[in-house]
Amino acid sequence: MTSELSTADQAALTSGSDFWHTTPVEAADLPALTVTDGPHGVRLQATDGDILAGARATCFPPAVASASTWDPGLLRRMGEALGDECRAMDVAVLLGPGVNLKRSPLGGRNFEYFSEDPILTGILATAWVRGLQSRGVGASLKHFAVNNQETDRMRVSADVDERTLRELYLRAFQRVVTQAQPWTVMCAYNKINGVYASEHHWLLTEVLRDEWGFEGLVVSDWGAVVDRVAAVRAGLDLAMPGPDTTGDRALVDAVEAGTLDAGTLRRSADLVREMIAKAGKRERGSYDAAAHHDLAREIAGRAIVLLKNDGGLLPLRAEGQTIAVLGEFARTPRYQGGGSSQITPTRLDDALTQITASTSASVSFAAGYGDPGKGLLEEAVELARSSDVALVFVGSVHETEGADRDSLDLPADQLALIERVAAVNPNTVVLLSNGAVLLTSPWEARVPAIVEGWLLGQAGGSAIADVLFGRVNPSGRLAETIPVRLADHPSYLDFPGEHGHVRYGEGLHVGYRGFDAREQAVSYPFGFGLSYTTFTYGEAVADGLQIRVPVTNTGDRDGREVVQVYVSLPGSRVRRAPRELKAFANVAIPAGETVEVVLNVERADLAYWDTRLNRWLVEDGSYVFEVGTSSRDLRATVTSHVTGDAARVPLTADSSVGEWFADPRGGALLGELFAAAAAGAGDATTAALTADPAVLMMLGSLPLGRMAMFPGSPFTTDALADLIKAANE
Repeated sequence: MTSELSTADQAALTSGSDFWHTTPVEAADLPALTVTDGPHGVRLQATDGDILAGARATCFPPAVASASTWDPGLLRRMGEALGDECRAMDVAVLLGPGVNLKRSPLGGRNFEYFSEDPILTGILATAWVRGLQSRGVGASLKHFAVNNQETDRMRVSADVDERTLRELYLRAFQRVVTQAQPWTVMCAYNKINGVYASEHHWLLTEVLRDEWGFEGLVVSDWGAVVDRVAAVRAGLDLAMPGPDTTGDRALVDAVEAGTLDAGTLRRSADLVREMIAKAGKRERGSYDAAAHHDLAREIAGRAIVLLKNDGGLLPLRAEGQTIAVLGEFARTPRYQGGGSSQITPTRLDDALTQITASTSASVSFAAGYGDPGKGLLEEAVELARSSDVALVFVGSVHETEGADRDSLDLPADQLALIERVAAVNPNTVVLLSNGAVLLTSPWEARVPAIVEGWLLGQAGGSAIADVLFGRVNPSGRLAETIPVRLADHPSYLDFPGEHGHVRYGEGLHVGYRGFDAREQAVSYPFGFGLSYTTFTYGEAVADGLQIRVPVTNTGDRDGREVVQVYVSLPGSRVRRAPRELKAFANVAIPAGETVEVVLNVERADLAYWDTRLNRWLVEDGSYVFEVGTSSRDLRATVTSHVTGDAARVPLTADSSVGEWFADPRGGALLGELFAAAAAGAGDATTAALTADPAVLMMLGSLPLGRMAMFPGSPFTTDALADLIKAANE
C-alpha cells in the first residue's frame, strides 16, 4: 500500500503531527486523524493552551464504578454512546479502555481500571470495545502491559514471572484482542523485566501479533518511546505525540544503513494508512446529550454497592423523615479522577439537590469539613442530633494519573465527622466517594449503613438519590477487595519497589486470590454487595462446562443478582489460588420469582501457562464449580470432570529421577535399567541405590544425568543417550 511513498513519508506517517493528530500526507491523499483521551468520556482538547481542558462531553462513570455493575450489556451501551460522541466531534480513535489489573489499592490510576480480576476485566472491556467500534470509532486498548502503578511509571521495570504475566496481567488484553480486535493497542511507559514496553519484541510482536493474531496498529503512550528505531523494530507502529523529526530521520537513516528492514517500516506505515482508510468510511454524526446523561445515571445507579444496611435503614422514606445531609462532597461532588481522562461534563448533578428533590420532608445541609477555622464539624453534629437520619458524605481527596496514594484511610477531618455524627444519631448512613478502595475498619462498626459510591460521573448525584430512596434497588458488586488493613494486602511488601524495579512477589495471588489463599480476614470480599431484597440459591447442576442454578428472589422488591462461578481443581499439579472467578451473570429477578441462571465457563479460561511446554494447558481432573455471591459467600457446589489437553514433557538428562518415574514410558525403561544393574553388576553401591525404595525416594530430585557420578552407575554417556531417545520415541 505504501510502496509509492518515500521512506521519509513512511517515517513521518508513523509519528504524530501534533499532540492529538496523525501526520497527513497530501501526496497520497492521507488526511490527519484525530485521536483523544477516554475512556469514560471524549476529552477533546478545547484550547491550545491547556491540554487538560476539554470540550463538553458526557462524563460517564469511570471504570472503578462501571466495573461494579458486572454487566457487559451496560458497558456495550456505554461504548456505543461514546462512539456517537466521537463521531459528533470527528474523533477517529478514543484512547481506552484501560485493562491493567488493580495489583495494589494504592495505584493512583485505579479509578481508570476495572478490577483485580482478569476475567471480569476482560469481559467488560470486550463489551466496551465492541460497542465503541460498532460506531466506526477505534478503541485503543491500554496500557500494554503490566502498568500497575504511577510511581516511577516512565522508567520502572515490572519484574514478573511468565506464568503470572500470562495468567493475570496479559489475560484481559488477550481476551479483548482475540474477541474484539481493537483498532489499536497502546504500549505502556514502563519496562517489563528490564525491557521498555515500546521496545519489547516478545510482547509487541511474538505475543500480540503472532500468538493472538492482532490485526491493528500499536501506538505508544504519549512520550513512551525512548528509541524510535528499536521501537519500530520491536513492533511499534505509531509514536505519539509529534512531530518527531529526529525519530523520523533516525528511521530513514536506519533503513538506508540496513540496520532496520525496509519492510518493517513499510508494514507500520501500512497499518497507519489502513486505520485512516477505516476511519474515512464513517460519517459525522450527532448525539442526544440528555439521553446520554440518562444513560450515565443508569450506569451510576447500577454501580453503587450497598456495603451495609443493618435494620433495613435504607431505602429512605420519601416523606416523614427529617434528613441531615453532611459533608461537602454532597454539594460539591467528586465524580472523576485527575489526569488525562478528566472530562468537562455536559452537566453535573449533585447529591444534595437530588436528595432535596426526592422527598417532601425537611432536608438540611452542613459542610462538616474543609475549613477547620469555621466550626464546620460542630455545626454538622448539631444538625445530625436534631434529624431523624444523617447522611454523611466522605471520600478520598484525590486520585490522579502520575501519583500513587500513600494511604487507604479517609482524611482525619472526615473520620472525625463520622465518629461524632454516629455518636449522636443512630441512623447514620455513610456514603463514600472514591476512585479506589478505602478502609472502612474500624469506623464501620459504629454506623448501620454504608454506601460505596465510587466516582460516578456527571449523573452520580441523581444516581445516589435513586438508590437512597429505593427508585433503584442496588445491585453493584465489588470488583476489588476491601481489606481490613493495608498491610494485609498481597502486594504490600512489594509495592511500589525501589531503584527502578518493582518485584511482583505475590505472583499469582493478586487481590482476592491472595486473601483467600491465606484465609485472611477482609472487610468486604471481592464480588460482595447487598440488595434491598434477598436471594436464595438452589442446587447447581453441571453439563460439562455449563452450570445451571435456580435463584429465587425471596423478598418483596424486584432486584438484580450477580451470580458468580468460582473454580478450583483439588490435587492440581501446579500452584493455584483456592478459587478463581471464571463466569458470572447479571440477572433481573422479579420479587417472589425464580430464574434458572445459566453460566458458561470457557474451556480456555481453565488453562494455566505451562512454563515447561511454553503453552496453555488444561489439566485433566474433576473441577469444583462453586456458585455464589462473592468469593467468600458460596451457595452451591458441583463437580465436573474436564478432559485435559494432551501434553507430555520430554525427558532429558536434566529431568529428575522422580520425573522419570512419574512418566509412564520413562518410568518403565528406567525401572528396567535399574533392575538389570542391580541384578547383574554385582556392585554393592549400585544394588543399594536401585533396590532400596527409601533411597530411591531420597534420589527423587536428583537429575538423572548426575547419577553418572556415582560408583558403578549404569549411566554411561551412550547408555543415557539411548535411554533418553527410547523414552521420547
